[in-house]
Amino acid sequence: MSKTFPCPRCGEASQWEGNEFRPFCSERCKLIDLGAWASDEYKLPTEDAPQAEEP
Repeated sequence: MSKTFPCPRCGEASQWEGNEFRPFCSERCKLIDLGAWASDEYKLPTEDAPQAEEP
């Protein structure tokens, strides 16, 4: 019996085993998520390094 988990994009139940689109439930969710990354909808927080002052 394969375990299910929620798709990270839509929340629908998805299977890990035998799912070529994992962790997504479908190709559609996979492509929507890829598009969100490509258009900068997702951002990772960073701490900018302090800039050295010029003499």
